[in-house]
Amino acid sequence: MSNSGPTPTPPPLGALRAVPFMGVIYVVHEASQLGFRNGHPDWCNLGQGQPEVGPMTGAPVRIGAVEIKPEDHAYGPLGGTDEFRGAVAAHYNRLYRAGHTPYTAANICAAQGGRLTLTRVMAALGRVNVGYLLPDYTAYEDMFETHLARLNPVAIRGRVEDGFTFTAARLLAEIDAQKLSALVLSNPCNPTGNVIQGAELRQLVDGARARGTTLIMDEFYSHFIYTADGKPGAGPVSAAPFIGDVEKDPVIIVDGLTKNYRYPGWRVGWAVGPSALMETIARTASAIDGGPSRIAQRAALAALMPAQADQETTALRTVFVAKRNLMLSRLKGMGVTFARESESTFYVWGSLEKLPAPLNDAMTFFRRALESKVMTVPGQFFDVNPGKRRAGPPAYTQWMRFSFGPPMDNLKLGLDRLEKMIAGAK
Repeated sequence: MSNSGPTPTPPPLGALRAVPFMGVIYVVHEASQLGFRNGHPDWCNLGQGQPEVGPMTGAPVRIGAVEIKPEDHAYGPLGGTDEFRGAVAAHYNRLYRAGHTPYTAANICAAQGGRLTLTRVMAALGRVNVGYLLPDYTAYEDMFETHLARLNPVAIRGRVEDGFTFTAARLLAEIDAQKLSALVLSNPCNPTGNVIQGAELRQLVDGARARGTTLIMDEFYSHFIYTADGKPGAGPVSAAPFIGDVEKDPVIIVDGLTKNYRYPGWRVGWAVGPSALMETIARTASAIDGGPSRIAQRAALAALMPAQADQETTALRTVFVAKRNLMLSRLKGMGVTFARESESTFYVWGSLEKLPAPLNDAMTFFRRALESKVMTVPGQFFDVNPGKRRAGPPAYTQWMRFSFGPPMDNLKLGLDRLEKMIAGAK
């Protein structure tokens, strides 16, 4: 079974290749066949890859307007406007670079969303071995696959007995053993909710610097940080504090407004790194996308104002850790088990192994849950396998990613329905 699940025979595509739905996109497609639409009051999307976007306890009022200036009607710079790039640089300096050399606008490359930013980064990589972790973000698969003539993706698989965590020592050993010129990882990790931080993250950055290995750090969940005992984390996690020379250290940080500031529809993302790398990444836009919207960048300036940003992200951790705690407790009561409990993101990565058959199979669980108007994401989607070069069936067929992205009331409704579904199978 492929990562995209069973699908009917596709219609003739002529010269076009068959592009599979990936991860949550497949889930939404299948649910839509049963009547789902965004905002439908009787559906519970416990598979969603976006946080709740409405008013939230403790958060600032949602930004609802932007002034469009005459110059906004024209094409903008490929890497973003000077004003926006300067605002992102100031944002990183304030959060992470006190007492260190600062980022400047030249160290920022803006793009229309996170996936597009990552797509540009992949397009800018040379003919290299590039490592990636398993399980990890589903969209990496097609990003790699587009460039298989040039890139050699090398998988590094997490171990259940380690809770799918990775130490810096293991990653650096894999870099050496596999002769990796680059390493891509979501940190915090989608889907496991694991996060490399503190001394481990410093060791990873130091090791990459010593080896000249480019780290591509997908930090889109950097503010969704919780303690192991279920409290809001003290603040965000990023590789940025551990970078020595912003012009030399081979670290590219990718982030945006999608998750941490709850504006996914704005499609505002950015890369942070040495200016020469940012210039190269920006040049890929001339063939890929033509540069980000001036209007979206202008709106984003308000979201990055210090008081606005800090109020938003502080509220985020408080609200989301409560949903995290509820989801873990309820799923455990249903028989779902966890190799390690999520300490970041808005996902939990649970094993269905102890559920009654046939619900101990992720695809069957997914289909049965859809019948109850609940969406989940089967674990096999996160077994990233570009070009299907790795033989054999996909892994994680008894694992499921559950999202606590929806508002609390909808989350509770979805969990109630899953509990009823599982109880009915016993």
